[in-house]
Amino acid sequence: MPQTQKITAAITAVGAWFPETKLTNADLEKMVDTNDEWIRSRTGIEERRILKEPGKGTSDLAAPAILQLCEKRGISPEEIDCIICATVTPDMVFPATANIIADKIGAKNCWGFDLEAACSGFLYSLTVGATLIESRRYKKVVVVGADKMSSIIDYTDRTTCILFGDAAAAVLLEPNTEGYGIQDSILRSDGAGREFLHMKAGGSVKPASARW
Repeated sequence: MPQTQKITAAITAVGAWFPETKLTNADLEKMVDTNDEWIRSRTGIEERRILKEPGKGTSDLAAPAILQLCEKRGISPEEIDCIICATVTPDMVFPATANIIADKIGAKNCWGFDLEAACSGFLYSLTVGATLIESRRYKKVVVVGADKMSSIIDYTDRTTCILFGDAAAAVLLEPNTEGYGIQDSILRSDGAGREFLHMKAGGSVKPASARW
């Protein structure tokens, strides 16, 4: 396509996956001081899904979501150029969960990385993915938001444990010349608010206590 022709990144396929095990509001009533009416009236949540199988992690949520996306679009995972995984619960510190996902789905011709930005992660990743498409260097970029939140949730804290579960959702970005797709993004962040919502340990300031 001519270099003067404007390229936008369009979402051409979507995929999602979540585990079968349910954690209902009734289940949480037995764990913390809460009830179904209190949760539903404030959040609208009735249940959340939990990945309980031993040895399974975020990549096991993301991989089937991307495979579903590929099936819908009629492409092979080998056609994917890049995978961006938005997560705060990576399988491990390194290698990147995106690379583990690529291995599990057979995406042998792509590169990838994780983007850790909590609730903003998918939007940030979508913007980065769109930029890669707009650069004209990549034709198929997958952005997947995936988290095994049950691995870090404190199930004695009713203010947070009612909110989160385990799941993944993915989109395929491809070039578009007809004006469709992501038009623009304006992103800002403020680290000064970290005291109000953060994970107290597991980073370099306060490393995880477990040693393997």
